[in-house]
Amino acid sequence: MAKRDYYEVLGVNRDVSEDDIKKSYRRLAMKHHPDRNPDNPKAEEQFKEVKEAYEILSDANKRTAYDQYGHAGVDPSAAAGAGGMGGFADAFGDIFGDIFGGGRGRSNVYRGADLRYNLEIGLEEAARGTETKIRIPTMEECETCSGSGAKPGTKPVKCTTCDGHGQVRMQQGFFSIQQTCPKCRGAGKVVESPCPTCRGAGRIKQHKTLSVKIPSGVDEGDRIRLSGEGEAGVNGGPPGDLYVVIHLKQHAVFQRDHNDLHCEMPISFTTAALGGEIEIPTLDGYAKIKIPHETQSGKVFRLRGKGIKGVRSSSHGDLMCHVIVETPVNLTARQRELLNELEAINEKDAGQHNPRAKSWMDKVKEFFAE
Repeated sequence: MAKRDYYEVLGVNRDVSEDDIKKSYRRLAMKHHPDRNPDNPKAEEQFKEVKEAYEILSDANKRTAYDQYGHAGVDPSAAAGAGGMGGFADAFGDIFGDIFGGGRGRSNVYRGADLRYNLEIGLEEAARGTETKIRIPTMEECETCSGSGAKPGTKPVKCTTCDGHGQVRMQQGFFSIQQTCPKCRGAGKVVESPCPTCRGAGRIKQHKTLSVKIPSGVDEGDRIRLSGEGEAGVNGGPPGDLYVVIHLKQHAVFQRDHNDLHCEMPISFTTAALGGEIEIPTLDGYAKIKIPHETQSGKVFRLRGKGIKGVRSSSHGDLMCHVIVETPVNLTARQRELLNELEAINEKDAGQHNPRAKSWMDKVKEFFAE
């Protein structure tokens, strides 16, 4: 697959200044960094593409070669054939360090990864708010060595390969390639006596229990950020954050639609025909509603203020009660007799007693008559 133009990757013109190239790179690197896009599988490739473009265009010699010969002027395979440089892909370590704490004369300090925890709660808990405890696996700073990775009583020593810079430089013609030190991996220091607890890593995998306050009104997909409760940083970097993502359990009675609630309420055939009063459930107990006579199945009754007050709302939503006329079952002989008598009366004047059915049948007759 052909590589994209480096200027296009960074979103700049060919006559752009070095400062503008750097500004564009910083913005795109932060945007596409994998730690900031855990759910985007393409983020890492986009991040690498941006790094590669910056490494070429930020170097005056490489930029000149690229402007004259395009990708062929900076192609690593071509360079290897001409002078055996190799390792070109590793040259981006210095660029990465400029933004995230590494680079010449500094250790590669990285912020810890953000974590995500899916928390399932009930509708009542979401409506009223609650506090719960969660247990999460995470990488924590080793207490034995305080994150240094060195055995207690010792400390990391300066890397002799890169002289503590974390980077090594290779020169080949007009190419000057700076890459991460292979011995210390950019830290600038090496651990000669590893900590027995973390084996030199400086971090260990642990489980921790956290208390999470769930505000009233949270909805499906809402996120609660716990600052600094993500994974520990590397080489003294700050910890990441923990994002608790809310998921609502299916409720036996209510369905939530933002701040409104919906429920279905079955009513008898006689109540629908003659009217009456029924009790319906709400999150605060029972409420009574009057059913007018001749109510049809599917009629919706709105109870204002009986819904949920969302996190960012100033008032409660409503409760929508959908009445469903229930057809009687397991009829006795007397019930069948009465219903047959009722049906016979209705048929004598269907237009008055069953207007919707008569209207529908008239339309059917007109359709077949055409």
